[in-house]
Amino acid sequence: MKRISLLLLLLLSVPDIFAQNTADTKPLTDSLTGFPLPEEMTPGMTEFWLPQPPQVTPDDAGSAPSDAIVLFDGTDLDAWRPESNFWTIENGLLKMPKKGSALATKENFGSVQMHIEWMVPAPEDGKECRQGNSGVFFQGRYELQILDMNGGKPTYANGMCGSIYKQQAPLANPMRGRGEWNEYDIIYNAPVFNSNGSYRVPPTITVIFNGVLVLNNAQIFGTTTYIGLPKVQPHGDAPIMLQRYSDTEDTVYFRNIWVRKL
Repeated sequence: MKRISLLLLLLLSVPDIFAQNTADTKPLTDSLTGFPLPEEMTPGMTEFWLPQPPQVTPDDAGSAPSDAIVLFDGTDLDAWRPESNFWTIENGLLKMPKKGSALATKENFGSVQMHIEWMVPAPEDGKECRQGNSGVFFQGRYELQILDMNGGKPTYANGMCGSIYKQQAPLANPMRGRGEWNEYDIIYNAPVFNSNGSYRVPPTITVIFNGVLVLNNAQIFGTTTYIGLPKVQPHGDAPIMLQRYSDTEDTVYFRNIWVRKL
């Protein structure tokens, strides 16, 4: 009998417990307006789970990340347009020729992350040291300069190695010596155009040169020409190009070239 009475007492008290919980969870109100105050923040209010970023295997000892487009790995020139047939592979290295045109990718690109390694060889004994000169062109018209700054003659700051040619000088000169390999790690952001052909968002570039930041989200003002001011030319995706400069300069070698589309 006592057990039955205790059970009835517990059952009768359940509504009171629920009522108390409900009262405790009523939103607090502003004492002046009477309106509910905002709920107290919880961790989940600022978390989102989807979409999850894709898994990418990072590069290891010079290899490209798993989602990269490999432009040159020492084996062939399949990623480049065949009309640039003076460019050759020598001992697994891409060699800039003394004649011919720039080397242009078959595929067109806009915004990219790019990695490229290059080297100006030491001259042979008894030969004059000439200024190795090349460059990386984004969308076929904006040049990031490649130029020997150790064996060659000094040059204007906005034309030295690591510059956006004739526009932006590098923040530092971390170039290694002749016969040593240099690395560019680049973030290039393609421009967006207004209907009248002007830049709505200009192109920008960040360059890490041998581990040193030399261009920090630097604006590109237009085409990079030797003579004249930059020109704004409306365009879409276009090839990445390696410049062939002059038959009077020392050659430039390249290796480990890859890009990731952004």
